[in-house]
Amino acid sequence: MKSLIIILLFVVINSSGCDDKKEVVRSFCYWKTSAYFDKEEDSICKNLNVKHMYVRFFDVDWNPYTNEPLPVATISRIDLSESTPEITPSVFITNDVVLKSSKVQLDSLAKRIQKRVKEIGLKYNDEKAYKKASTIVYSDYGKQNGQIKKALNLDSIKSIELAKLKPNFNEILIDCDWTERSKDNYFYLLQQVKKEFKDSQLSATIRLWQYKYCEKAGVPPVDRGLLMCYNLSSPNDYKTKNSIGTSDELEKYITHSDYDLDLDIALPLYSWSVVFRGNEFKGIVSDYEELIKDSTRFKKVADNKYQLQDDVLIGQTYLRNGDEIRIEKISDEEINKMISIIKNRIPVDNHTKVTFFSFDKKYIHDYGIKNISGYYARFQ
Repeated sequence: MKSLIIILLFVVINSSGCDDKKEVVRSFCYWKTSAYFDKEEDSICKNLNVKHMYVRFFDVDWNPYTNEPLPVATISRIDLSESTPEITPSVFITNDVVLKSSKVQLDSLAKRIQKRVKEIGLKYNDEKAYKKASTIVYSDYGKQNGQIKKALNLDSIKSIELAKLKPNFNEILIDCDWTERSKDNYFYLLQQVKKEFKDSQLSATIRLWQYKYCEKAGVPPVDRGLLMCYNLSSPNDYKTKNSIGTSDELEKYITHSDYDLDLDIALPLYSWSVVFRGNEFKGIVSDYEELIKDSTRFKKVADNKYQLQDDVLIGQTYLRNGDEIRIEKISDEEINKMISIIKNRIPVDNHTKVTFFSFDKKYIHDYGIKNISGYYARFQ
């Protein structure tokens, strides 16, 4: 009898341990103007077991000519190939919009956001249904009796497939770097957007300063927050070592665990080069890897700094002899340190999305599938 009790206790203890295991939702941010996946991108999603994506649908900027908010840079296409991550539409709104808009304009903007998100969603579903129907119809090409019958089959099957797709998204993300001065207008806008998306959760991005100084910045009236753990300092500061982020800088901001929203986590997975002429900031260049291999044109002057030895054109950016380039990238070791800091302060569970900015083959190959998968696993 005593042995049976011991065995039962062992089973109970081990069962409770299994229940406590956390499996975060693997996510990415997709911030390009067209989301069209090729076979390689599809394979990346499968290998990393990506279940979710924040996809930038459009931006909202201030139109100085008409003095009103203006949706711009709308995504042209969404085709994720065979990948099936859940999509959260993301809308970036400039701080100028919320500072300069009247309440009437914000009411109108909320409706326009809902309308545009719905239009993009319907187009996305229509393309998915067409693709699925085409696969069904044309896979049986040899058994068809002519083009007319195929066209009729395609239309009817597309209608059936379209009816299976949900018309709404589970979540909408609003991205805005609001300030203490603009928060009242911004929070009002969020309340109006929430009314327009009655069947969806509403999320908002949270910058690190907004997290640390939440009493001053306020907590947005949404269902969840996405904590942006990157872009910790200004790239145009010559003295900055890495504006994308460091674990030391991150630790200065994540100083408490008292935020009044459940938080998802966004981490950086990109690199760039910052150009200075003298001590003056001249811009950011992304495609730098091949150039710095040319030691005749680029002289290494520090761990992450190079000096041009000749004039050079990179894309549309003209650089001069003597310009200094600071390479900014977060190392594998630094990302793991950042994850440890976050885990010690931010509660995570099976609903927590851990997302990387951004989904780009170049950066994913740079860090490696194995390392990225390990970053997700460290949140367990």
